Amino acid sequence: MPPPGRRHKPRDDVAKQAGRTVRASLSTRRGHPAAGHAPGRVRIVGGSWKRTPIEVADLAGLRPTPDRVRETVFNWLAHLRPDLATVRGLDLFAGTGALGFELASRGAGSVLMVERDAGLVARLTALKQRLAAEHVQVLAGDAFSVVDRLPGGTFDIVFLDPPFDAGVLVAAIARARTLLAADGLVYAESDSPIGADQARNLGFELVRSGKAGRVRFHLLRKDGS
Repeated sequence: MPPPGRRHKPRDDVAKQAGRTVRASLSTRRGHPAAGHAPGRVRIVGGSWKRTPIEVADLAGLRPTPDRVRETVFNWLAHLRPDLATVRGLDLFAGTGALGFELASRGAGSVLMVERDAGLVARLTALKQRLAAEHVQVLAGDAFSVVDRLPGGTFDIVFLDPPFDAGVLVAAIARARTLLAADGLVYAESDSPIGADQARNLGFELVRSGKAGRVRFHLLRKDGS
C-alpha cells in the first residue's frame, strides 16, 4: 500500500511500467523460495485424473504448486466458476503443468500450457499424451512473446507462477489482463503479498489470498472498467 498522501499511479502507467521488463531475465521454471529441494513428484488433487502423479524434474528453481495449495485454490474456483466445462485456461509459466493439468482434470473446456524449457515441454507433452488430454495444448515459447501473439479476451483464467527472482510477476499480471474475458480471473504466486490497492492499480479486484510457508498465493478478478 502506498504511503499516506501518495496518489496511486493511473492503471495505464502501471501497465506501461510493468511492460518494460527485460525479457532476458525471464525463465519459465517455477521457483518457490522454500528451503530444501523440489519434491520428486506431485499429484493431481481432483477430477477425472485424481491422484495421477506428475514427476518433478531435478532442475534448479523448479518447484510446482504444492498439492494442498492447489486444493485450496480450486475450492475457491469452485465457488466462482461452478461449471468449468466452458472455462478456457492458460498456464503461462507451466513448469511441471501441475496447475494446468489440475484445471483440465476438473473439466475445463480447454487449457493452454506455455513453457520455454525444452525438457519440460517434452514432459508436458508426454503426460498430455498419456492422459489422452485432447483439450490440453502444450506450446513451447517465451511467455511474453506468446502473450503478444494471443488474441484478447481469449481466457477465463490465467495461472501465473513465474520464478520469484525474475521480477516479472507485475508485468505478467498487467499483460494477462488483456487476455481475459469479462470477469476473468488470474491466479498469481509470489514471495510477497499482493495488496488490494496494488491489485486495483493493475485493473483487478483481490478476491482471495493465502500463505503456505514463504509462498503467497492470490486470486484476482478483472474489473469491468
